Amino acid sequence: MTTQNRLSLDPTHDSSQQVETAPSVAEAETATPEQFQWTQQWYPVAVVEFLDPKSPHAIQLLGKDLVIWHDQQGEWHCFEDRCPHRLAPLSEGRIEVDGTLMCAYHAWRFDGEGHCLDIPQSLDLETAKQHRANPRSCAIAYPTQVQQGLIWVWPDNSEASQSLSQERSPRIIPELEELPDRAIKLFWYVRDLPYGWDFFMENIADPAHVPVSHHGIMGNRYRDANYYDMSAVREVSTQEGFAFNITPVSNTILRKAVHNFQPPCHMRIETTFAREGQMILALYASPTRPGWCRHIGCQVLIKDKDGKAPPGLGFFAWPMPKWLGHVLAPLFLHQDLVFLHYQEKRIGHQEQGNWLETVYTPNPQDKMVIALRQWIKTRAGGGIPWQCDPQLPPPQRDKEQLFDVWHTHTKDCQVCRQALKRIQQLKIVMLISAVVCFGLGVMLDARSQALYAITHSDTSLFLMTPPPEFWELALCSVVLATGGYLLQRFSRMFYVYEFDHAHND
Repeated sequence: MTTQNRLSLDPTHDSSQQVETAPSVAEAETATPEQFQWTQQWYPVAVVEFLDPKSPHAIQLLGKDLVIWHDQQGEWHCFEDRCPHRLAPLSEGRIEVDGTLMCAYHAWRFDGEGHCLDIPQSLDLETAKQHRANPRSCAIAYPTQVQQGLIWVWPDNSEASQSLSQERSPRIIPELEELPDRAIKLFWYVRDLPYGWDFFMENIADPAHVPVSHHGIMGNRYRDANYYDMSAVREVSTQEGFAFNITPVSNTILRKAVHNFQPPCHMRIETTFAREGQMILALYASPTRPGWCRHIGCQVLIKDKDGKAPPGLGFFAWPMPKWLGHVLAPLFLHQDLVFLHYQEKRIGHQEQGNWLETVYTPNPQDKMVIALRQWIKTRAGGGIPWQCDPQLPPPQRDKEQLFDVWHTHTKDCQVCRQALKRIQQLKIVMLISAVVCFGLGVMLDARSQALYAITHSDTSLFLMTPPPEFWELALCSVVLATGGYLLQRFSRMFYVYEFDHAHND
């Protein structure tokens, strides 16, 4: 282990004092350390099963506006989101019956390689052919592949980078390939989050926050915020990242938990249990634009030798429809979101070199966070080389906007949109049924009152008492109306879910 690593991993060392020593030690070890190339990597940008293959989809990556779309041959493609003609967004275009992508502005059409196939405003076919032969008529295409249900994009279309993209593999979950009979993959979840890639990774590299921030889901803030140590289990590497082992003081079930950072965007949390079962929390965060990242994640449960699956992450490991898992995910994500969004705005204006001067990190639980910040500073050029204005957006003070679910997930997830449509249809049926039941009850009551008036000459008090059928129908009406109201409340979670730690008791 290097001198720098020994310094930062000493549990008795005040890490706030590393600012002057750690960088100088690193510089002494190597004058020109290998630098991480952000554009020479595979990034997951979407989950295939959640996308409508009949429409193009706008995405962002490293500040670039991109579009992903699906052709008739079953292939996904990624272009720069602009038509070469007048730079109109191709994501507002159409996928034609022949499997080409059409710009809806002037009907230029492109194949999966980006070649222009049609320029309908040309004088004649020969002129159109000449125009299409010009390389400037092509859309800018990026290497794309699908693995483990995710669409991966390589954000560099240069000729030299194309060959490199074929040599490197995405950061997939190897257990799904190597242990198909023992590995159980739970649902994927995808979400655009209003804080940066580095703050997402910093949060995942910090297990100490879990029982506090996720009180009631993953522990108790008063009982479980205990001391533990972290030790490095893999040396820091520019390309391969690093890993830390969590060593609890006492735990009768948990054997070990390893947090494994694999740049550019993958963090694995590997938890091993006493019966040799394992839970893997596979978390991806692709940098989209300054102040935002796209999170894609899932749980993978590895059965033990007896075929028994280990416990998962709370109720998220229960058998449930994918859309329900997506609706419940903000219960967990928003508990961190409210911190990370504002934390980034406060620290974001500080230079990376001053990070340790800005914060106070005296405990060993912060070792991996410090390692992450040092990796970014010394090996990753100080941060992401944005292909756009790197200025952070201002903090969002409107909590409905901050906790927006519709624009950051639901509108781009066909599974959730279909579920929401069914819920809204069921709500309408229940409300109409409630009105019908109440109307039938009133009609039966009126009929019984009329019959009573015809057969009795006196007007006794009994005349005012509705028949039993009225009360049955009235009760049905109340139950149906209540159900419709609860469905309306529930459907709001597809749009926004606000959270307040002060009220999380």
